[in-house]
Amino acid sequence: MNRSALTVERALWWGPGIVLVLVLVVAPLLFTDFYLSQVITKALWLGIAAASLIFLAAYVGMVSLGQVALYGIAGFTMANLVEADGGSPVAWNPWLGTFVGILVAVAAGLFIGAIASRSYGIYFLMITLAVGVLTFYFFAQVTQLSGFGGVNNVARPGIVSNPVTDPQNLFYIALLTSAAVYLFVRYLARTPFGLALQGVRDDPSRMRALGYNVPLLRMLAFGLGALIASFAGIISVWWNTRISPGSIDLSRTIDVLVIAVIGGLYRLEGAWIGALVFAALDNWTRGLELVGQRFNTVIGAIFLAIVLLSPGGLMGIWQSITDFIGRQLAGKPPGQSSAGPPGGARHPSDSPQPT
Repeated sequence: MNRSALTVERALWWGPGIVLVLVLVVAPLLFTDFYLSQVITKALWLGIAAASLIFLAAYVGMVSLGQVALYGIAGFTMANLVEADGGSPVAWNPWLGTFVGILVAVAAGLFIGAIASRSYGIYFLMITLAVGVLTFYFFAQVTQLSGFGGVNNVARPGIVSNPVTDPQNLFYIALLTSAAVYLFVRYLARTPFGLALQGVRDDPSRMRALGYNVPLLRMLAFGLGALIASFAGIISVWWNTRISPGSIDLSRTIDVLVIAVIGGLYRLEGAWIGALVFAALDNWTRGLELVGQRFNTVIGAIFLAIVLLSPGGLMGIWQSITDFIGRQLAGKPPGQSSAGPPGGARHPSDSPQPT
């Protein structure tokens, strides 16, 4: 491919993302407080939750249905340590409660990872699903920690402000956290540890033959996934000002999976793209008389359409468009691919191997 064609393809790949980031930076000036809070901020923390799932699927080959349970553990731990209605009488500093909530979620992730690290495929999927169900019933039945009423009016750090009347602060916290998670995962993928994880994803038997402790690597990866999910759990509690077992039920687990698949299960950027589409559709369709409370039907139809059109989700569709334009600019026949994504190298998870 000639230099000009490659430049155009890179611009097509990165351009929309750069524009979206610039729009998000000035979003408080462009959108109402309601839209900023109920759509964009919600999409950001849902995107972080989906990013934890995509990280495990794309870089380690583990599709987990336990990420919602992990962010719920972080949220419930924090809510029970700080001042709140329905929680324990302990009233820790909100920042200290946040830190402990994250630590507990990571510890839970490492424990669950140690149990599930030797299982693969459908068995791993079912173990993580069981963890999600057990976590839901645990907090629903242990009334000292929650009960079905949940923990309400959770105290937040002063910098968070009121997410309803003054949503700008929480929006920027969610935006900066999303950026940090994205950059961290992309950096991690290029470190020796990240390359080892991708080796485990592609051929665990060969990695084991080379002397790597595959179960340990998978356990540590699950712990990192729990760390990312815990950020979503903390921000979701600040956003809702409460948490209940309904916040981590099976429907929420399916929502995060749908978001990841819509955006692109093997593209980290797809986490936030899918979350933005999900949150925007949720806000838009519920106001339509024709749709009413049938949002799940609508999102299910969109989910099926995207999966049938492109197994790589919306990011896969965009990849196909940029590849086509790149081929045209390079003068290659349709059967040949162009240089691919930015940098002329495929994303390490473009061709994931099944576990």
